[in-house]
Amino acid sequence: MRAEPVAEAPSRWRWSILVVMLVAEIMDLLDASIVNVAGPDLERSLGASPVGLQWVIGGYALTLGAGLILGGRLGDRYGRRRMFLIGLSAFTTASLLCAIAPNIESLIAFRLVQGAAGAMLLPQGLGLLRENFSGAELTKVFGVFGPVLGLGGIVGPVLGGALIEGDWFGLGWRLVFLVNVPIGVVALIVAARVVPRKSGDRSVSVDGVGAALVAVACALLVLALNQGQDAGWPLWTWLSMAASVVGFALFARRQRSTAALGREPLVTPALLRKPAFTAGLGGIALFFAGLIGSQLVLTLYLQIGQRFTAGEAGLGNLPLAVGTAIGGAVSGAFLADKVGRKVLQIGPLVQLGGAALLWFELDDAGSFSAWDIAPGVAVSGIGAGMVIAALFSFMLAAVDDDEIGSASGVLSAVQSIGGSVGVAVFGSLFFARAENGDFVGGFHHALIAQAVVLAAFLAITFLLPEKARPEGEPAAEAEPETPETPKRAGV
Repeated sequence: MRAEPVAEAPSRWRWSILVVMLVAEIMDLLDASIVNVAGPDLERSLGASPVGLQWVIGGYALTLGAGLILGGRLGDRYGRRRMFLIGLSAFTTASLLCAIAPNIESLIAFRLVQGAAGAMLLPQGLGLLRENFSGAELTKVFGVFGPVLGLGGIVGPVLGGALIEGDWFGLGWRLVFLVNVPIGVVALIVAARVVPRKSGDRSVSVDGVGAALVAVACALLVLALNQGQDAGWPLWTWLSMAASVVGFALFARRQRSTAALGREPLVTPALLRKPAFTAGLGGIALFFAGLIGSQLVLTLYLQIGQRFTAGEAGLGNLPLAVGTAIGGAVSGAFLADKVGRKVLQIGPLVQLGGAALLWFELDDAGSFSAWDIAPGVAVSGIGAGMVIAALFSFMLAAVDDDEIGSASGVLSAVQSIGGSVGVAVFGSLFFARAENGDFVGGFHHALIAQAVVLAAFLAITFLLPEKARPEGEPAAEAEPETPETPKRAGV
């Protein structure tokens, strides 16, 4: 008798569910980039070193990416509503802890926890929407969900700059985290009321050993890259990177053995035997490492090199955001369908053109304003947007329909981890020259690194399928993560 009201609840509250999913997940995604403009304030307030700043920014992306696949599997087993509420509660609590952190070490630790909480939260959103929408309404929801999440990632530095610049109640950078608390509490109350209860599937196994292997491998890689430049690249940093490679190899082996024993692995082993997909994973890691790393360097240059305030540096990111939106609109509206895989080759070429333009703009001596570099930054954004809008669809064209869910989770995780690596590498390149006051030289080194990364990505695109996976009902049913793929793309 009581089953019928529960079944009606999704229909009654479904639009409220959409709103709360968007609010909660945008809050999560904003934190991937909102801290970019907090560097000087963290240095003054907590004595943050360049390495500490890289950990505050990249540590969040590290634990987020390392935990995304596990978070999705936990939702399958224990129920998406339960894991969403747990993830949202933990994320809100971690945000409060970040806001009251007494020193940089505590802030880094709380950021790692915040990223892990986000990994529990993010994979549940679209699964919950799919449980409560169907048919034409589900298509409409996906049409709203993806662009809004993409916008959330793009506006992170702008919002962060406004909050720090406002300095309400003298809280400064702490507002960047504190703003999450009332939003998270309200979202939690609403979600607990409107999201219907639906039990998970306890027959779904969770490979804890595999999750630990991938987390340790990611941590060893980012630890060495973050600390290497500051420590002078001692032997332990190279051993740490080698151990990371071993860890990823053990993870792949673990997935194969788990599947052979008839248990469910975190990643479908067949994916790792597809050359186009595995090569594409490298391409995604390279692309987002370059994109996120170069945006961080842009912000550091404006704040540290040109003494911009947090608000001014946030606005200095607007040309990139606008360019990314334009490139994504052009690619998604017609270009990807018209030219196929070539859109993934045109995009990095446009980015390289933007980087070259930016190089000469930086060399132009005289009084500096953000308008001086806006053309190069905007052109780079257009190229990035062209790739972002199409990349995941081409990657998913390399996998079978029954592998889409697993493949999407892997792509999102690699995207986030690539961003963390980009923060470490590009941040180290910039600070190596900035320590001597050569801020333009630091930016130039970052542009060279971006050119190398884009050239490698361009070569990898020739291994991808010539046509993207068409959008249709089978793909939408099988793929829980696809509309989220633009989520951190603009940062």
